[in-house]
Amino acid sequence: MNTKNNTLLITGGATGIGFAIAESFVTAGNTVIICGRRRNKLEEAKRKLPNINIRSCDVSRESDRKELFKWVKDNFSNLNILINNAGIQRMVNLKKGMAGLTGAEAEIETNLVAPIWMSAYFIPLLIKQKEAAIVNISSGLGFVPIASMPIYCATKAAVHSFTLSLRHQLKDTSIKVFEVVPPMVDTDLGKGSVEEGEGYRGIPPTEVAKAVISSMQKDQYEIVVGEAKGLVAGSRRNPEETFRNLNEW
Repeated sequence: MNTKNNTLLITGGATGIGFAIAESFVTAGNTVIICGRRRNKLEEAKRKLPNINIRSCDVSRESDRKELFKWVKDNFSNLNILINNAGIQRMVNLKKGMAGLTGAEAEIETNLVAPIWMSAYFIPLLIKQKEAAIVNISSGLGFVPIASMPIYCATKAAVHSFTLSLRHQLKDTSIKVFEVVPPMVDTDLGKGSVEEGEGYRGIPPTEVAKAVISSMQKDQYEIVVGEAKGLVAGSRRNPEETFRNLNEW
């Protein structure tokens, strides 16, 4: 796939992996739109990348998704790449019962419902383009879960499943469907799941962005990055042992 002269929308694009991907695509000569919940972060991203277009949107809210689609359709009718990146990651202790699920709705809506609805909204627009793509960000933890983050891992496993089905449904169209499978990445997303004082917080988001650009150019639809390769391979070779090894504590 050509990675120049495209028009992209990246959800959760103001920080972390989303911003790194935005920066890479801007540098490569594309029109980039980012959206996010926090206006201050969007404006900060705009200061760093003056050429990007920003839009406030909480993709966990149906009204926001609908308004975002209408705005993009009215202002960027040549949009040909949608990157579903926005995500929430939380530690959840189900021993606490319902108290442990506080905030779980937002995690499910952002991580899973939003990519499904966003894809459905934008497919009729994307399918009109000569070349188009949907890029879903899943996780190595969607293949082998960490038990302390059950909601996050379950949503990412569902994103992987959804991506496979979507790719099959769209195989005879102009839309290519990619899945990005990152390992732990040094972003705000993972800070709530890392103990204070621990040194390693993951690879830099720029490594993920580099892999995305390179793999899309080669039409490699499953983009597994860094240590996530071990989880994906383990999930297919010996899932029980891989799960035990990941969850030893």
